[in-house]
Amino acid sequence: MQLTLSVDMGEGPFEVSTTLYCWLLWERKTKQKVANLQDGIGFDDLAYLAYEACKLNKVVVPAVYDDFCKKIVTLELVDGETEHPTEAAPTGDN
Repeated sequence: MQLTLSVDMGEGPFEVSTTLYCWLLWERKTKQKVANLQDGIGFDDLAYLAYEACKLNKVVVPAVYDDFCKKIVTLELVDGETEHPTEAAPTGDN
């Protein structure tokens, strides 16, 4: 599952995307399975995924996760869906 996150650590927002490896690290840290996300995802989950995605994308972040969290000004899940991803197909009535 790939998520795109918008992160601002005080120097302007940038986007990072999660990878399978980010999710594996999340499962190890939280002792949860991705399948358990049906109950929702919290800010700590998003922040941890952003932290790992930043490191994988060579974005300089503090070595300690909590220090990374302290620097976050905004953290948002980027909606990857377009407004009209597909046009409706004509029906027999149209």
